[in-house]
Amino acid sequence: MLAFMEETELIRRILEFVHHPDYRPMKPKAICQRLDLDPELFDDVRRQVKRLVKRGDLVYLGQHRVAAATAPPTVPSTASGGEATRRSGDRHQTVTGGEAPKGKGDKDGDSKHRQGTIRLAAGGFGFLRPAADQDGVGQEDIFIPASAIGSAMDGDTVLVRLRRGRAGKQEGEVEEVLQRARRSFAGTFHRISGEPRVWLDGVLQQQPIEVGDVRGLPLEEGDKVVVELVRYPDMFHPGEGVILEVLGSSHNPAVDTLAIIHQFGLADAFPESVIEEARQQADAALQAEGDGRRDVTEQPTVTIDPVDARDFDDAISLCRNSVGNWELQVHIADVAHFVPTGSELDREALRRGTSVYLPDRVLPMLPEIISNSLASLQPDRVRLAKSVLIEFSPEGTPLHWEVFNSRIRNHRRFTYEEVDAYLASPEIWRDRLTPDIHQLLRDMHTLAMTLRQRRMADGAIELSLPEVKIELDRGGKVKGAKAVEQTESHQIIEEFMLAANETVAAWLDELEIPFLRRAHAPPRRSKLKQLTNFVQEIGIDCQWLESRFEIQRVLGQVRDTPLEYAVNYAVLKSLSKAVYQPQPEGHYALNKVHYCHFTSPIRRYPDLTVHRLIDQLLGGRSPKIDRQGLVRLGYHCSDTEQNAEAAERELVRVKLLFFLSKRIGEVLPAIITSIYPEGLQLRGTELPVEGFVPVATLPPDRYRYDKHAHCLEGFRHGNLFRLGDPMWVRIDHVDVPRRQLQFAWQAGTEPSADQRSGNSRKQKTGGKRAAAKKPPRRR
Repeated sequence: MLAFMEETELIRRILEFVHHPDYRPMKPKAICQRLDLDPELFDDVRRQVKRLVKRGDLVYLGQHRVAAATAPPTVPSTASGGEATRRSGDRHQTVTGGEAPKGKGDKDGDSKHRQGTIRLAAGGFGFLRPAADQDGVGQEDIFIPASAIGSAMDGDTVLVRLRRGRAGKQEGEVEEVLQRARRSFAGTFHRISGEPRVWLDGVLQQQPIEVGDVRGLPLEEGDKVVVELVRYPDMFHPGEGVILEVLGSSHNPAVDTLAIIHQFGLADAFPESVIEEARQQADAALQAEGDGRRDVTEQPTVTIDPVDARDFDDAISLCRNSVGNWELQVHIADVAHFVPTGSELDREALRRGTSVYLPDRVLPMLPEIISNSLASLQPDRVRLAKSVLIEFSPEGTPLHWEVFNSRIRNHRRFTYEEVDAYLASPEIWRDRLTPDIHQLLRDMHTLAMTLRQRRMADGAIELSLPEVKIELDRGGKVKGAKAVEQTESHQIIEEFMLAANETVAAWLDELEIPFLRRAHAPPRRSKLKQLTNFVQEIGIDCQWLESRFEIQRVLGQVRDTPLEYAVNYAVLKSLSKAVYQPQPEGHYALNKVHYCHFTSPIRRYPDLTVHRLIDQLLGGRSPKIDRQGLVRLGYHCSDTEQNAEAAERELVRVKLLFFLSKRIGEVLPAIITSIYPEGLQLRGTELPVEGFVPVATLPPDRYRYDKHAHCLEGFRHGNLFRLGDPMWVRIDHVDVPRRQLQFAWQAGTEPSADQRSGNSRKQKTGGKRAAAKKPPRRR
């Protein structure tokens, strides 16, 4: 039992730790570890936490995670000082003078209200993200049922009234929309009973928007338009708007892209003022090129990128030192040198947050004079970079690191395909490459595979979910699609980028400097329980999947089998989303304690903020950190990234649906990825597209849905459809506006030649699909 003074000190340390702006809810055991206390004191920590919870200073969240109940409470102190305690309602606030902070984004300080940003889910319900600049750190999102959304749209700033929902759980109801995130939306024009109406793209609505008199506008049925809302839709009114622009026919491939750009509120052309500033900054930056930088232009250096890449933001140098250790240098384009903080360039980059990679164009975060020229590590050009040097033992253990500003020269640009060809037959390439570059590629492969094996042995989780790449003709129409395979050439670059990101984050943590991290919270126990049940129900032997090594084992067990996609997708759904935040939470999937995004400042704003922080440190300046500003910036960058990814997926699906709408009746092989009482969800194994097979199109029978066995079973022999089963399907119906693809079951095991799609290969029913792997995800 601790003495009174020792208990007082322990309570003080616990409260200071939990109320620190960077604190994230964690269990008492983790608090004990983070306070660097003797493990024998864990029982005392747990006892004091319980006491503080009873006193109302702390609260328990799910899984016994501890969080602050209110603003910082009065804490016992063993020293006198000028700190005063002020009582506000039933909340204690510790202040050092001046006015006490107002309520937690509440209405007139009323604890029954919360203010924040609303995010809507596909099911119509939503979540309130409490305002980031308030005193409570680690607040959980508040669930808002569909019936309580009102007229709020995704991204709006709203005031929510808290209430008790079903099962006594807290939920919210939108009471007022404080600020609209958007006013213009893309949609599809129709005349319904002679009246002009517009169905908004990507918005759940029961009725189309009323748009008034459209006489004089060059409108055809089904045209894509841009609408500005003057009254937002809710449960009682369809909403009203005015058509601002007619994009064109929905059958025009170019209009698909324009509609998606408007639907997701993406920025296309840069303002002229931003372009002009980019030119001015480029001229000024070139005059100072190389000042105070380490010159590594003579070191053999290469880039490896997709064949159609236009900007190159990372390059690699590698050698062995005198004691036989590896010395890896990861060079990243020094974008911060060309984009001053607070400039027009910076504000526009912040607004965009990320580059967006659509099938037929790129919407860059920065103007091309910077992203594709001055800050692009092009071959045989001297370029400015930020370099991370990491010394590894032959076994891949990091021994030493250094970060510095540099001048580099890219000696050879490789594509992924070229590196794969080299790895398959190195000797053939001996005459095509200089000896040092030939050896560099061999060394890069050796070290990368060592790092990869070490990472997997440590418990990193890697999913195999194929990314669809569509092939377009000159007119922008789809002529085919394929799943992108992640080969060893991709893995080489991924391992080196991961190493650089981890090293920079570890360095900043060592200096105890807050920064924008790439965080990936551990999955909830309830999600892991559902995942375990699912995996066991489909016949895979596994233990409790709370162990990352057990998840690894299950993923390895289904690799290259018909169940691969379904299991990988189930694991993905059980995981949390990776986000940007200053709070140290680690990266679950990578199993990293320290991690940030540093390696792509051309296309990601968080990386640019890390580069600027490094500039201050290398210049001997003490960084001034706005912690709450970092929280808000993390929210913004997470939102823009997720919005960009959603836009990319949506446009790929739209173009694929148009492609398939011209191929009604064709037959293709597919695999069952989900099963519902109403039918089967399938994914093509050669054309990677997802569609639904209604029960009515299956062989005539009465079908029983077995939830636990994940199958539909009829009474007649052979009418059994299980998760992972391969089957032939016929393209039956395509609804592009509603993004729906319907298949029909195809009798027989082999379609006739005239039913085969042009890009299909013959495949017997029951065969395994080829492994489909994707390039590195945005970790």
